[in-house]
Amino acid sequence: MTAYLTRRLSRVALVGGAAVAAMMLSACGNGLASGGGGSSDNGPIVLGMLTPLSGSSSAIGPYMKNGAQLAVDEINGKGGVNGRKLELKVEDEACDAKSATAGANKLVTEGVKISVGGYCSGATLPTLPIFEKADVPMLIPAANSNELVKQHKKNVFLINGTGVQQSDAALKFMKKVGATKVALMDDNTSYSKDIADTTAKLLTGSPALAGRESVTAGESDYSANVHAILKSQPDFIYWTGYYQEGGLIIRQLRQAGYTGKIMVADGSVDQKLVDIAGPTVAEGVFATMTQTPDTIQGADKWIADYKSKFGAAPGPYSTQAYDAVRVAAEAVKQAGSTDGSAVIKALEGIDGFQLFSGPLKFTPDHTLSSGGFQILAVENGKIVLKDTLQ
Repeated sequence: MTAYLTRRLSRVALVGGAAVAAMMLSACGNGLASGGGGSSDNGPIVLGMLTPLSGSSSAIGPYMKNGAQLAVDEINGKGGVNGRKLELKVEDEACDAKSATAGANKLVTEGVKISVGGYCSGATLPTLPIFEKADVPMLIPAANSNELVKQHKKNVFLINGTGVQQSDAALKFMKKVGATKVALMDDNTSYSKDIADTTAKLLTGSPALAGRESVTAGESDYSANVHAILKSQPDFIYWTGYYQEGGLIIRQLRQAGYTGKIMVADGSVDQKLVDIAGPTVAEGVFATMTQTPDTIQGADKWIADYKSKFGAAPGPYSTQAYDAVRVAAEAVKQAGSTDGSAVIKALEGIDGFQLFSGPLKFTPDHTLSSGGFQILAVENGKIVLKDTLQ
């Protein structure tokens, strides 16, 4: 069981004008000196997670939170890290920059030593300088826009495949199924536009780029965008936004008479995509995605443990969040400290630590050596593994 311990704040009481010894009252974090933190090294090591608990992507938040908590509980059950327990603090990013910024500042105030969250890239980007200033390493389990990499922050590490790796996988599959004219649709967010931009640069020759269309997230009618993109007469459409809009666009594409192939990027991989589009309409839709619990060979016991603990099946990014905590714990163990610089050095030196996605070794850009993208598809109303692209 996870121990939720209270943070102690140090204060000095002055009696009769003379200073008396500072009393450690509670420190919501591990208290190791880092960026002005406390000095106790006996409290819990606090990990912070930003994930969408509200808004259009709120279905993902519990998967990430539960996956991370499962790792915390397993590690604590084995004695913790360097004799100290882990504690997870979660704040809502809501896929909104303002909410994420507020959440990041709160986590820093509460003394987190490592961040293991980040789903929406547009919400994650503004938190980078906040955690950097506080000397907090970031292990990002989901957000994967190339813009995150381009910031060149020494404290930022991606546990998910990058946008470039996703676009490469998308192109490989397009060629494999014989696509000739590809249309791209995005929602103009950092993550979605980044994948569309990268994919567009790859579409030279065959398949070729037929057209592009950007939509406004949060609307209920995309018929104008749908009709605009269909004028380019594509035989393959790649939607790079999130599932809320993706489900509507898939439905409206089919209603407009489009019979070609449709594929979505990893931000749309959730059962709600099928629910919004309708199981019959969504049948046959493809997706570029890194591993999900159901597509990982040998994950049956992990899935059973997750279900037993949380009373529900794990979903997208639960395994990546689980691994982010495990990597954080390994880095602290190797560093022998929660000092940010020491943890970053330890992360850079990890070589072969086993994740669900395979042995871990970060590139000089702090990304995965192999993105691990594969192709999923909607079959009989469920999202299943279609092609490993091996």
